[in-house]
Amino acid sequence: MATEGAARALTAGPTLNNGVAMPWLGLGVWKTKEGDEVVQAVKAAIGAGYRSIDTAAVYGNEQGVGQGIRESGVARDELFITTKVWNADQGYDSTLRAFDESLKKLGLETVDLYLIHWPVKGKYRETWKALVHLYNEGRVRAIGVSNFQVHHLQDIIEDSGVVPAVNQVEYHPLLTQRELLAFCKDKGIQLEAWSPLMQGNLDQPVLTELAAKYGKSAAQIVLRWDIQHGVVTIPKSVKAERIQENANVFDFELSAEDMAKIDALNQGKRFGPDPDNFDF
Repeated sequence: MATEGAARALTAGPTLNNGVAMPWLGLGVWKTKEGDEVVQAVKAAIGAGYRSIDTAAVYGNEQGVGQGIRESGVARDELFITTKVWNADQGYDSTLRAFDESLKKLGLETVDLYLIHWPVKGKYRETWKALVHLYNEGRVRAIGVSNFQVHHLQDIIEDSGVVPAVNQVEYHPLLTQRELLAFCKDKGIQLEAWSPLMQGNLDQPVLTELAAKYGKSAAQIVLRWDIQHGVVTIPKSVKAERIQENANVFDFELSAEDMAKIDALNQGKRFGPDPDNFDF
């Protein structure tokens, strides 16, 4: 279980552009198997003080996430639950149906954040209008997007007049997305990092050096770097000890010089698909 101080840190976070609070750190469940694996991961995270869980329709584990939430013993209103509409379900009416299906699988009456998973050309504008409708109906507390570049964001803002609360993208020391981060900060869009730990590719000498300096793991250094850049982060793990380790990032601070050293690792390298060149 989390200590009182750690638990407080794990519930803290930015206030989104509609006034809803979101934790800085959450559990990602991409590639976490439906059934016992995801149930136990969710319970371990909530037991460790996490209050944010991020899933998606395409992950195929929304049912297990819902079970883990119910078995955690923590009140629903203390949790921040995110899911996403998949590419094949995009479009106005189909998005509304997909949302209902996600709620049914999760066993929830609402979610805290609903995202468009990818900017599917010719569909994401209508999909965004469906999310705006869900938000206006009070069925979701905040709406946002995932994997949107600056031009995609400009499209939906100009089209709808509604600015997304969150943009969840691949973000890590090898892909710092500076232009996108600056645009989102300017527009009041909270950036959120998926694959923050570079899918395990943490063997960078700078990270090793800083881990030794601060008495932390390379993963903890990267997660702290995210938070100090004002980026929400959702590392994925199914191991209880790793889930706990990932949460222990609120008791130290990287110096400006060390932040700059990590920034300098940027290569524009993606481990996932490029949103502008992805076969949807």
